[in-house]
Amino acid sequence: MIGLELEQLQVVWYLLLGLLLAGYAVLDGFDLGVGILHLVVPRDDRERRIIVNSIGPIWDGNEVWLVTFGGALFAAFPEAYATVFSAFYEALMLVLVGLILRAVSIEFRGKVHAPGWRRLWDFGFGLGSALATFIFGVAVGNAMQGIALDQRHEFTGHLVDLLGPYPIVVGLLALTVFAMHGAIFLYLKTEGDLQRRLVTWMWRSFGFFLVVFFVTTVFTLDRVPHATANFADQPLLWLIPGLMILALANVPRSIFQSKPGRAFASSCLLVICLVGLLGATVFPDLVTSTVAPATNSLTVHNASSSAKTLDIMLLIALIGMPFVVGYTAFVYWTFRGKVVIDDHSY
Repeated sequence: MIGLELEQLQVVWYLLLGLLLAGYAVLDGFDLGVGILHLVVPRDDRERRIIVNSIGPIWDGNEVWLVTFGGALFAAFPEAYATVFSAFYEALMLVLVGLILRAVSIEFRGKVHAPGWRRLWDFGFGLGSALATFIFGVAVGNAMQGIALDQRHEFTGHLVDLLGPYPIVVGLLALTVFAMHGAIFLYLKTEGDLQRRLVTWMWRSFGFFLVVFFVTTVFTLDRVPHATANFADQPLLWLIPGLMILALANVPRSIFQSKPGRAFASSCLLVICLVGLLGATVFPDLVTSTVAPATNSLTVHNASSSAKTLDIMLLIALIGMPFVVGYTAFVYWTFRGKVVIDDHSY
């Protein structure tokens, strides 16, 4: 076995969960963004087909990262998993509705060659992408500010309690950053008139994101008093917001210089840093209680599995993750380049 102590294993699995979440946010983030833009960017059915086919070979593989994250959370921190799925049950069902709707829409839109049929599933693709993204953001907002947990770590609030101003603002942040991420990805995958119009949408989505990012930052400093506590104790954590600011500045710079590859790399780094900020802010909490934070919160220390379980899981992860990363890289390399539409395309 690996031979780490329990506290070390708990921190390692917290970091691994962050890595899985960051991988999902980067990979599924741009194809959710493609879905968000699907109803406003294309002008005809051919352009809609190009947009759908830009993610056609990869969207389902991207969602594997979310499934893996859920499985790892269940095995490593089962009590936190139970509390999260209990507290966010209705919200998670809405996420599933959104993900299922967009998956069905991608597969069904090309089954019948009728304008009305395709418009229906085009709308479903956009709606499902936007709904899932917004709910993800709302969940992150609640994770940042905490939820009402009693001494048994059970949620004592209601669904409406999860829809406060701060979580809604974070939900809008998720929509705008994924839209920007998706616009840059689409620019890389398209050409001609559609690609030229995507330049406008890259700037628009970046502008929307910048405004919401500023509002979210102000809200965070006001509504989440513990947001900077870990940064005071661990100065190296300031590297995360530092890298985020650099990535944020390099996105418009790269767009202006017509270097979309650099813009996309900066967008990926920006998304990773946002996930990193979440992890750095809430640690060691997995679910923060607003009722009695010191005693009712679920942390990496009181919600984890046994040392043996975490040790075995880590060994499996060290063996399996290279295959996952390798397969993902192989798929992206195979389907690199511009989108080409043929009879077998969506």
